[in-house]
Amino acid sequence: MCSAPIRHPPRRPSRGAPTRPCPGFASASDGLDTLRAVTALIGQPRRAIALGTSFGGMVTGLLAERGGRQLDGAIATCGLMGGGIDLHNYQLDGSHALAQLLLAGEQVKLVRFTDTAEAFATAGRMVAALDQAQASPQGRARTALITALYQEPAWVPGQLKPAPADIEAQAAGQYQNLRAILPFIVAGRADMERSAGGNPTWNKGVDDYGQQLAESGRFADVAQMYRRAGIDLRADLKLLTRTATVTADPAAYRWMRNSTLTGRLAMPVLTLHTTDDGLVPVQHVEEYADDVHDSRSAALLRQAYADHAGHCAFTTAELVAAVLTMDKRIHTGRWDGLAEPHRMQALADTLGLDSAAFTRFRVPEFLGDRPTPPRFS
Repeated sequence: MCSAPIRHPPRRPSRGAPTRPCPGFASASDGLDTLRAVTALIGQPRRAIALGTSFGGMVTGLLAERGGRQLDGAIATCGLMGGGIDLHNYQLDGSHALAQLLLAGEQVKLVRFTDTAEAFATAGRMVAALDQAQASPQGRARTALITALYQEPAWVPGQLKPAPADIEAQAAGQYQNLRAILPFIVAGRADMERSAGGNPTWNKGVDDYGQQLAESGRFADVAQMYRRAGIDLRADLKLLTRTATVTADPAAYRWMRNSTLTGRLAMPVLTLHTTDDGLVPVQHVEEYADDVHDSRSAALLRQAYADHAGHCAFTTAELVAAVLTMDKRIHTGRWDGLAEPHRMQALADTLGLDSAAFTRFRVPEFLGDRPTPPRFS
């Protein structure tokens, strides 16, 4: 289990239990240690702001909860704000759907990989199945369901943004985004499981994959593709629900759980995310906002969006504008609309750097959040 830095000799861990701290907690502690070391050398800074990207965004979220005496504000960019368990839960849902719908009747290992090579082998089979599925309307319809569960966006980096009403173009973009990241995220699961000492995620107890699809906001589009292909969407959704049998390993769950963000903020926080991030979908910040609201810290949080495709695909002007916005929030002690898109865009435009594309954006529902695993109830 991961925990705070140990100040006394630890008890002997149980056999097979992970012995090193959770990476998120360790990184946050390292960041605070570094700040203390630098402060000892150069003196107390006028203001100290944490800024982290991707996994570092989650670490920044931890710093925003635990660094109140040393930090004045935090900026999380394209961060894993849903936390590690929820991240791997929704990815498991997508992998489960791919295995059941495109590799039906085959044995496909989705969790508890023995090594990274085994994970890459699984990913290779998945990518091949996705590619083969694009040759038929039935395969493309099922791919649309799979990418909805993976929460993949439709806009592909380097390509034109598909029109919202062009369902086929949207589905093609979602397939391309998933195809690009699938080897990375499956191999990432193997690495995570090795650190955790097992599998911390589960899909047993997901009562209705139809509800998952509805919450994704894509039910109508997927249903239309299924009708055009002449196949039964509800039958596929029932199949996914019936065959969801993966359970979590208790020690691995507890290890990962201790690095999950609580949303209890000790300082102002600004999140910045691209609208179409294929690796860390923008839905992560929806979950984070819910956690912050439930922890009664909503007044400290503001969230901004840049209209781009890609993971962390921010311009220099957008990043500098985010830092200056936080600096002013710390200086004045109030948000006062500082993080509104038109305010941040106007600020970015005055910098003389590159372009900026701040936008108002309605974030879809995050799909990874679920109650405690059934065997823990």
